[in-house]
Amino acid sequence: MNKHLRLFLTELWLPVLLLVAWWSLSANSTSLYFPALRTISEAFAADWLFDHIGIDLLPSLGRLAVGYLTAVVIGVILGVFLGLNRAAEETVQPLLEFVRATPGIAILPVAMIFLGTGTTMKVVMIAFVAFWPVLLNTIEGVRSVEPVLLDVSASYRLDRTTRLTHVILPAAAPQIFAGARTAIAIGVVVMVVTEMVGTPGGLGYYILSSQRSFDLAEMWAGIIVLGLVGYLINQLFRLFEGYVLRWHHGMVAHAKGGTS
Repeated sequence: MNKHLRLFLTELWLPVLLLVAWWSLSANSTSLYFPALRTISEAFAADWLFDHIGIDLLPSLGRLAVGYLTAVVIGVILGVFLGLNRAAEETVQPLLEFVRATPGIAILPVAMIFLGTGTTMKVVMIAFVAFWPVLLNTIEGVRSVEPVLLDVSASYRLDRTTRLTHVILPAAAPQIFAGARTAIAIGVVVMVVTEMVGTPGGLGYYILSSQRSFDLAEMWAGIIVLGLVGYLINQLFRLFEGYVLRWHHGMVAHAKGGTS
């Protein structure tokens, strides 16, 4: 059996078991707050196959993509710069520690004052909060490059660009990807929160609007959609990371095989 298929089936059995249990235990539910899963599935089919995909889901994913990619690009560039320049990193270290210790959502009221409640505010907030894991992991990744690699590149008199693209970035890539994966999860959270307080539209707004109008089956359907979106994004990222870092995983597997 294909390794990826086996891993998928391994991950799938527990969610399927929980769904079956949820369906059975909630079948006779008369609670307003915890409707039967059958009722929720009917609301899911009515709203998300396919009316609200274009109205709410795609705009949310668009904002998430723009904010996240902005955070990754700026975070990697600035992280490489600070990782290679210890004096500059020590200069901005107090500011980095202060901002990192401040919850990103705490500046949401400030962002709403200066940027309004529309798309710009939502994208900027996603980018701002997702930026820090990428930046900090990039700095640590660049700093943790084996000195032997740097010495060899210097002995071969590689120019700065070649050294950066063929030595430093590949060696730091595993840690950069770790920060980028954390940033995705944070970005999804910020996406939902900003849509709940911003202008109408988006997955977060759909969930909050359903709750306020006591359409709780729709609210639960929106939460399920959010979970599915998060899971699919994470799986796509894992595939992309596995492809880009296949050389690294091969080295790790070889090292483990050599030490066993």
